[in-house]
Amino acid sequence: MNIDDKLGRIKARRDELAHLMSSGDAGRDFARLAKEYADLGPVVEAIDALDKARAEAEGLKALMADETSDGEMRKLAESEYFALKEKFPALEKRVRLLLIPKDEADEKSAILEVRAGTGGEEAALFAADLFRMYQRYADRHGWKFQPIEMSDTGLGGLKEGIAEIAGAGVFARLKFESGVHRVQRVPVTEASGRIHTSAATVAVLPEAEDVDLKIEDKDLRVDTYRSQGAGGQHVNTTDSAVRITHIPTGVMVACQEEKSQHKNKAKAMKLLRARLYEHEREKRESERAAARKSQVGTGDRSERIRTYNFPQGRVTDHRVNLTLHKIDRVLDGELDEFVEALIADDQAARLAEIA
Repeated sequence: MNIDDKLGRIKARRDELAHLMSSGDAGRDFARLAKEYADLGPVVEAIDALDKARAEAEGLKALMADETSDGEMRKLAESEYFALKEKFPALEKRVRLLLIPKDEADEKSAILEVRAGTGGEEAALFAADLFRMYQRYADRHGWKFQPIEMSDTGLGGLKEGIAEIAGAGVFARLKFESGVHRVQRVPVTEASGRIHTSAATVAVLPEAEDVDLKIEDKDLRVDTYRSQGAGGQHVNTTDSAVRITHIPTGVMVACQEEKSQHKNKAKAMKLLRARLYEHEREKRESERAAARKSQVGTGDRSERIRTYNFPQGRVTDHRVNLTLHKIDRVLDGELDEFVEALIADDQAARLAEIA
């Protein structure tokens, strides 16, 4: 099916939806049909704008070819014709962009997971740097950043950090951050000044809502235990920490950040829901979304999506071949250049699929 056939079918479908809703035949499906109708609105408007431009171009072309027309009129038609033709690429691109299947999770908040990979304490220090970077990025966009679970090394490093980032469209802007991030720098403990390479893994999951999936109480095992700090030190004397296991899938989450068991359980459930939702989402969209395991990788130095080179002051994203020589500003949360480049690259790939 060529692109024009697709556009014709979209317009026909919107007309069909309008008829179903106005005729009273929609019944219980009215809300679903109304949403589909609304979603098709911008696409049909873009198609109509393109069709109108094409029709005007044909009219001007006919006027240019009409030898009985006034010479000045034909000259004016020619000028308008070529001016209109210059608008066609933008009009066609807008239609194609709107034809890209929407990721239903794009408008959601997200769960961020950062873990130290290869490199010992230096990897943990880098994981802490990344966690702060995303917190500052969230601050720049007015999003709420709330830690769910933190496991530090006691030396300033982070074994694992999990946080909820709440706001409109968070997942759309952060989903390409999933993967292995590599750092090259001289550790503070390195007396000879030798550059070390370490890694940390990042996973970004869309936050699931109650309506996205149903979790049965009978499928959960909830364990409570005493919260512990770095080095095994007890930070309180009550069993406030919570571990929840989803028995059918084996997915396990834990939270000990809050002093209240109730609050820890609520945070753990939020994390569990996000992980289960991502699991279901990947099953439904396997052709477009990589499995979470392959997103994150093993944490080995050889696998990376981005490299942070401190001696040269540069950050390179290897997927879009973009290098920025402002490592301090990037780690301070200036990520938008990478984010915009990755979104544009994804759009280009999707456009190629439907062209």
